[in-house]
Amino acid sequence: MDERKVLMTAVKAADDKRAENIVALNMKGISLVSDYFVICHGNSDKQVQAIANEIKEKCGELGYSIKRLEGYNEAKWILVDLGDVIVHVFHRDERLYYNLERLWGDAPIENIESVIN
Repeated sequence: MDERKVLMTAVKAADDKRAENIVALNMKGISLVSDYFVICHGNSDKQVQAIANEIKEKCGELGYSIKRLEGYNEAKWILVDLGDVIVHVFHRDERLYYNLERLWGDAPIENIESVIN
């Protein structure tokens, strides 16, 4: 499986549901958990769930299996585990509180502009 293609599919799916401030971090050599983290947020519980659903659907269409989906019912921080790519879909306020970008500040930011509208 091409983790870069999984990354771009997840980013495009999030963007299609109007996720805000999408950031992709290259976690290679930093985290043993995955190669990439995608961090984004929505402005309501429904939007956060819609973003996670779209990621799950679009990645599934390409044959990428979802290893785990956590936090869906609460819709404050949904974690979509795609194996080499982990997507963190936050509610806006939760994203500010947890500030994963600062926590993983040593991770290089991936260029994802080619798939974002």
